[in-house]
Amino acid sequence: MPPQQTPRPATPDACVDLAIERVGKRIVLGLPLGLGKANHLANAFYARAKADPGIKLTIFTALTLERPAAPNALAARLLDPISERLYGGYPDLDYARDRRRNALPDNVRVKEFFLPPGGLLNNASAQRDYVSANYTHAGRAILNAGVNVAAQMVAPGPQGRISLSCNPDLSLDLIPALHERRKTGAPAVVLGELNAALPFMGQKADIPEDWFDALYDAGEYTLFPIPREAVGLPAWSIGLHASTLVRDGGTLQTGIGALSDAVAAALKLRHLDNAAWRSAIEAIGADMAVAGRCGGLEPFHEGLYGCSEMLTLGLLDLFQSGLLSRRVSDDIARQEALLADPASLHEDEGIALHGGFFAGPGELYDRLRKLSDTERARIDMTAVARVNDLYGHEELARLQRQHARFINTAMMVNGRGAAISDTLADGRVVSGVGGQYNFSAMAHELEGARSVILVRATRQTGGETRSNIVWTGGEVTVPRHLRDIVITEYGVADLRGRSDRDVAIALAKIADSRFQDAFLDEAKSAGKVEKDYTLPETARQNTPERLTGRLKPAMSSGTLVKFPFGSDLTDTEQALREALEWLAQRNTGWKARAKLIVSALTRAPDASRFDTALQRMGLANPSSFKERLEQKLVCLALERTGAPA
Repeated sequence: MPPQQTPRPATPDACVDLAIERVGKRIVLGLPLGLGKANHLANAFYARAKADPGIKLTIFTALTLERPAAPNALAARLLDPISERLYGGYPDLDYARDRRRNALPDNVRVKEFFLPPGGLLNNASAQRDYVSANYTHAGRAILNAGVNVAAQMVAPGPQGRISLSCNPDLSLDLIPALHERRKTGAPAVVLGELNAALPFMGQKADIPEDWFDALYDAGEYTLFPIPREAVGLPAWSIGLHASTLVRDGGTLQTGIGALSDAVAAALKLRHLDNAAWRSAIEAIGADMAVAGRCGGLEPFHEGLYGCSEMLTLGLLDLFQSGLLSRRVSDDIARQEALLADPASLHEDEGIALHGGFFAGPGELYDRLRKLSDTERARIDMTAVARVNDLYGHEELARLQRQHARFINTAMMVNGRGAAISDTLADGRVVSGVGGQYNFSAMAHELEGARSVILVRATRQTGGETRSNIVWTGGEVTVPRHLRDIVITEYGVADLRGRSDRDVAIALAKIADSRFQDAFLDEAKSAGKVEKDYTLPETARQNTPERLTGRLKPAMSSGTLVKFPFGSDLTDTEQALREALEWLAQRNTGWKARAKLIVSALTRAPDASRFDTALQRMGLANPSSFKERLEQKLVCLALERTGAPA
């Protein structure tokens, strides 16, 4: 007999009725991190709570995705058509909209262990209800909070099967835990939302549908696309430095964003066009001694094994380009045999990429949907505890994770080598710990492994340039005793096992030269560096202008591109995006705004130079003073950011 099909209620409201019938009106709703939220079900629970104050609803989740909102009318001219093109058909989360407006009802709380980076700094509700936890401990936190309803978007599969797809990360452990609770008499409901647009992923993510008490069939709707960031010259330099530290036959983990894209793109360049890559790393003055000690300069003949909490487009591209080709076995004896004789690997055997969750641009989802059967079989979306830690599978992990490189980003690094990645000095949370601490700690536990922290040397704050190599800063994410390798666009600082004095000097050498003296003065005042120490002249040339001069030829030749894995924007939209970002950085306070307006009115280039961009913005034929001013501001910004005429 065929397996009994899990009930499929006709509406999300029917699922809410089922949950209330079983667990009552105190609902702790667990939703997956990022992409895998069951948006229709979440909206139905939230609407019911808004309508009935007797319901006490707590939503426990992470990384609530919201479509970008234009900060002003000028930005809306660019963003609104893009938003409609990319997000049309995506069901927005109603609780996220109300939270952003500080309008959550009193009977609803939203607790998250990872916030959209920088998106909720000034949102009192989100800041109060942030839960700081390692990603590997988040499932425990949710269970301890009393979760009694879980709701997840899933991919439909063959009869009786579904896929956890983008989010097996916590669900592979959380759902069985809820089943066990139910055996003790504690009420719990597990709900799924079928979305035919979600790629079906096999291996551990392929589960029987009877894990769920009910499945709401939402048909097919848009998966949330995360816009790609441009990879500028500083990011490319960071990525190139990092690519020298990866050893052939090793293991790779990366995060998300422009710096991680740069690492993946630089590794691909090293593998597929080694001559061009060598030219680029010579241009930035890569440290060949560190490369020889930690990584290598050759293409990847043995290949890399990917083991990353997040499956990104960059990692998938490396997999499909043949770079992530070292396959591992989940059988200890077989893995030992593979290490002794890699040639014994069978064609249909092994995993090349383990991941905990995925989210990214639309192209990522398209590529995952189009995977061949062979490719799909070599990607294992699995529990985050399996990827981010060693506990419970240490013997196997040590065998698989040879020469691991755990590459993550930070906002700042302090003078003792501690990474500041998620929280500002005043306590406001920018994002969350995620897996960064886990990976940094694991790098010290695994033989031959290294933790690599990427950080831009400077940032723009309030129209001013500030250093990200700081003596003191925000709350620490990775403590000083786990310090390892730090990379800025100006070089690599290998901090493992070094004294506080040598750490401070190594960090000063990769800081922007405009801030080196002030940093060293603080180090000297703290007694960490001798008073008469001076940096060698070779470390005094860390300027954006010098970096641009070194890498501009590679950018001009097409070796280095701003979007190495493509873009959802047209060339014109990309240029306008950079121009509007330039304006935003200089539109801080009335004095800066007045200066900007005067510059636009007196120095803006002729509008005919940028006719295509102005047509896209609806400003080719301004009909009012406001539109004429906006036209001039856009023209000025396009000229200053180097947009082609």
